[in-house]
Amino acid sequence: MIAIVEAHDEGALAGLYAGGWAPAREIVESVAAILADVRARGDDAVVAYTRRFDDPNATQASLRVAIPSLAEAESLVPEEIARGLRLARERIAAFHERQRATEIELRDADGTRNALLIRPFGAIGAYVPGGSAVLPSSVLMTTVPAKIASVPRVVVTSPPRRDGTTHPAILFACALCEVDELYAVGGAQAIGALAYGTATIARVDKIVGPGNAYVTEAKRQIFGTCGIDGLAGPSEVLVVADSGANPEFVAGELCAQAEHDPDARVAAVSEDRALLEAVAVLLDGDFARSLPRWPIVERVFAERAYLVHANDRREILEVIDRFAPEHLSLQVRDPESLLPEISRAGAIFVGAQTPVAAGDYIAGSNHVLPTSGAARFSSGLRTADFYRTMALVENSGARMQADAEVLAALAEFEGLSAHAKTARLRRTS
Repeated sequence: MIAIVEAHDEGALAGLYAGGWAPAREIVESVAAILADVRARGDDAVVAYTRRFDDPNATQASLRVAIPSLAEAESLVPEEIARGLRLARERIAAFHERQRATEIELRDADGTRNALLIRPFGAIGAYVPGGSAVLPSSVLMTTVPAKIASVPRVVVTSPPRRDGTTHPAILFACALCEVDELYAVGGAQAIGALAYGTATIARVDKIVGPGNAYVTEAKRQIFGTCGIDGLAGPSEVLVVADSGANPEFVAGELCAQAEHDPDARVAAVSEDRALLEAVAVLLDGDFARSLPRWPIVERVFAERAYLVHANDRREILEVIDRFAPEHLSLQVRDPESLLPEISRAGAIFVGAQTPVAAGDYIAGSNHVLPTSGAARFSSGLRTADFYRTMALVENSGARMQADAEVLAALAEFEGLSAHAKTARLRRTS
């Protein structure tokens, strides 16, 4: 049974608070070799790795996947799934539309202009995991905001199945979101192809989306060649619960994130020890053991699950702040009183009737969120991640004359005499 630990027990909670991206050395080296190979050999390397890891019969011609018409794609998936994905897309679009930024222009009385221009990226690559689960929801989360931001070329890469096909739900999601290109490529080789470009897959400006340790490490290594959204580590959840919380709801959230990945971190914190004891019993019994993905869940519970007893509200807030969880579930009577004091979380789910799964699928918020403590300094995926801004400055003649000497003085002070000269050249007297 998962032990209950005290919030002030630093040693017991060291694993909960350990943040940062630190993959094993063999992953770093393996990814570096794959990326170097893809950069040097292009499609030949991509095909070779696809044959090794995914489709043994992959060819250069099989890398590009034709996206069927929406009607054809919809006929390939169960009606309920198509309806659910349509609802998800509608809500994601509505929420992300409201995140659109507007350009700024300031004009002074003398005619000087300062502006902030907004331009979408020319091309983005969205990585959609395959592996142990099919994730059409990730197609929606990564491509809908890109389309709203008016990115002209939106590319999806996702590993093929062993028979070389792409799952129908991925095809439908791509059709639904009007994805421009789809490639049956996964792993670090997909990230390399998107970053460096090959004969088949043209390079992109930015890569977004979650993936396993190899994908995430590949994104880290190619950063600088192109942009990335962040380093998405294993899933995380922290449930804050009081004596009025339903133990099954609390335990359910821990199970839900644990089934994602054997390296997930899950935790609950409460001032009510009896509640934590009830949760521990559920996690040790059939409530959790009957889950189809129990082998994965069991590993998480054995190594990275925490039931934390806090003495007061201050300790609860400290746990939130130090963990900076990807998902924060507030199952308390008065969540509104906590919200102003929370500043470090990827996404917050308020109240007993809001499972984290709502955010994974149909709430409209984005499920690509910072992990491993990155919520201290980064945010979940949003529309702004798909465009860049440029400052524009246009001096009037009067402004330049007035500023010439002070501009030159500042440049001279920093030892940049050529800078100063550009100001003085423009003086008329």
